[in-house]
Formats: sequence, structure tokens, C-alpha cells
Amino acid sequence: MTGGFPVDLILFAMVAAFLVLRLRSVLGKRTGFERPAAPEPRADGFDPRAKAPEAVPTAAQAAGRDHRVVPDPRSPPGQALGRIAAVDRSFDPARFLDGAEGAFRMIVTAFAAGDRQTLRGLLSDDTYAGFEQAITAREAAGETQRTEVRAVHEMAIDAADLRGTTADVTVRFVTDQINLTTGRDGEVVTGSDAVTELTDVWTFQRDLNASDPTWKLVATHSA
Repeated sequence: MTGGFPVDLILFAMVAAFLVLRLRSVLGKRTGFERPAAPEPRADGFDPRAKAPEAVPTAAQAAGRDHRVVPDPRSPPGQALGRIAAVDRSFDPARFLDGAEGAFRMIVTAFAAGDRQTLRGLLSDDTYAGFEQAITAREAAGETQRTEVRAVHEMAIDAADLRGTTADVTVRFVTDQINLTTGRDGEVVTGSDAVTELTDVWTFQRDLNASDPTWKLVATHSA
């Protein structure tokens, strides 16, 4: 084949190029067996492995009603937050509210489901005893509770305190919820499936010198 270009070399080159492209496409994809990165500790003191139920977007959120309020540093709660931050350098009020929202959603959902294990890790001993008693009474009556947090419209730090190394932070939650309890026969005992705006005031507490970074719920009431 004097003076001609070897056709067989062209074919080999095309096949090689095709194989290279295929290898790149395969090696560049995740196989599904890669080990996920371990969760990093969160500065707000709430468990990063405990995933909060996802919020359901609402028209109110789209309208911009969702917001968070941190007290003025010159106010009594703001000064107390400053003292807490002086003892615990990782404490930040805004990040604390991020964790508090996740804890709120988890606790409300766990209580409705009777999930004692989740509640045990997020509540103080006294608070857990009250929640557990209510769950036991509900189970004995054959009742089922359904709770959905549809939106968190406002979260505000209303109060804070530091006694020695024990810190308390009180948060006001304004939320849209569905709360419905049904009996054995499926009849509604309390609540309804209508969305209702509720205001809850919860106090979280932590010993800043303790190795456990979790802020636990120690008190609740409705406003």
C-alpha cells in the first residue's frame, strides 16, 4: 500500500479513543459504595446526626414571615448570652436558634409518635418523666396522636441566664401545626386536621463545663 494511509491504524485509533471516553465516564461517577464523611460536631450543641423532619413550605413562608430574633446585646437577655459566650467560646445565638428549631421539630414529632428513645436524649430527667407519663396514658387509652409542624414563622430568644456554669436559654416558637388525637375507633378525641398557629415557649439548659454538648429541654409552656 505504497503512498496510501493505513486504514487499519485509523480504526485502531478510533477504538482506543472510544475506550478512553468510556473509562472516564465510569471512573468519574460515584459507585454508591463510598464511605460518607463523618458528621462534624456542631457549635450549637445539638446532635448533627439527629435529622429534623423537613418543613413543608407554606404561603406564609413565601411571603417572608419566617424570621428569627436575637436580643440586643445591651438588653438583660443579650448580656446573659454574652456571659454564656464568654464561658463557651463556641456558643453563638444565631447558630443556637438553628439547633433549637431542629430540636423543636424532633421533640414534637417524637412525642406524637411515642418515640421515647429520641425524647430521652433531648429532655432533662424531669421533663422526660412528664412526657413519658403522657405517652403512657395515651397508649393505655388506645389513642393515636398526629402532629405536623407545617411552618416556623418566628423564633425568638426571650430570656437567658447563667448560674455558675449552668446556662438557660428560653426560646419562643410561633408555628403552624396540625394536632389531632384519635381514639380506638378512629373518632377525633381532641384537635383537628386544620392548620393552627401556636406559640410555645421552651427553655433549654446545659452545663457549659460538661463533656456532653447537648442543650436539653427543661421547661415548656404555651403562650
